[in-house]
Amino acid sequence: MKKVAINTRFLLKNKLEGFGWFTYYVSKQLAERNPNIQFYFLFDRAYDPSFVFSSNVKPIVLRPQARHPLLFRWWFNVSVTSFLKKNNIDVFISPDGYLSLKTDIPQISVIHDLNFEHYPEDLKPHHSRYLRKYFPRFAQKASDIITVSEFSKNDIIKTYKIDESKISIAFNGVSEHFKPKEETTSNPNDKKPYFLFVGSIHPRKNLKRLLLAFDDFKKQMNSAHQLLVIGDPYFWNDEMKNTLNALVFQSDVIFKPYASVQELIEYYQNAEALMFVSYFEGFGIPIIEAMACACPVVVARNTACEEIAGNAAYTIDPFDYSDICNGMISIVSNVTLRQDLILKGIERSKFFDWKKTAESVEKILYKYISTNTSSKTN
Repeated sequence: MKKVAINTRFLLKNKLEGFGWFTYYVSKQLAERNPNIQFYFLFDRAYDPSFVFSSNVKPIVLRPQARHPLLFRWWFNVSVTSFLKKNNIDVFISPDGYLSLKTDIPQISVIHDLNFEHYPEDLKPHHSRYLRKYFPRFAQKASDIITVSEFSKNDIIKTYKIDESKISIAFNGVSEHFKPKEETTSNPNDKKPYFLFVGSIHPRKNLKRLLLAFDDFKKQMNSAHQLLVIGDPYFWNDEMKNTLNALVFQSDVIFKPYASVQELIEYYQNAEALMFVSYFEGFGIPIIEAMACACPVVVARNTACEEIAGNAAYTIDPFDYSDICNGMISIVSNVTLRQDLILKGIERSKFFDWKKTAESVEKILYKYISTNTSSKTN
């Protein structure tokens, strides 16, 4: 029986974001589709049993918890390396791009984007230095690289001088749970209209300019609209605090650090629009989640956002908050535009499917193990 180890340290109960969702859906389907492969899920802390998807999955906790550059190096170069050798692992898959530099076992790296190369100041200095020092090495070390968009593929090729033949694309997907609401579904935001932001409160998510744009929108439109912000406040800082405190309509900005999948679906279904105005993205999963829920989307005119949205979103300049404001006004004022975006968005979202994502990863995996493990065709 072939043995495959997967870095699952981002499988955190009730805390799944980009890396976590990719890890969740891909590892789940790989395990379920390949019953003749023994999968080892490598965690860096106690894991939730719900992540043990099938009988051919063995969860392993390797210490220490890897959430700091010094511990990253130890976890991957010592703990993971030792485990791979001791258990005769055939392939190691790392959905967050980090690899062991101390093993010759084939490694498949998933590099979602290189935001830290282009905006190093957006991260804590020790994290930024670590990523810029080691990710070029991880890219060279990887037997194969998977990324999530054409934009990221081209960026990796250009930035790290990686041969194009070494990089494949596995687009993120959207779960079948994300769909338009039934007419009986009520507005979860107390029936007040609202714009929606979904994502970690990271500088590149551009929340500061969105807040300024929303304040201008309220001044110009004199409406009851609110801005609902759903995201982890880990990167909240004094600049964000001061921006919020200076808003005339501060009381109309509602923060919610976490939403369950079902809550998130309802927020999408009832929102005036999703405001996804990041100035750097390798994909942007909320874009396609919102579209699947018949929620109009306003996206930044840059990096991977336009690629993922296609012609199904209203685009703005992420560095001009007045343009972001114009996007809000256009969505509210132009009923025909809004309906057109809804219909195009529903169709666009159908292109993205986690099953296709897993199949793309599986194709790369089979390069390193015998395909007589034949996957299920369901």
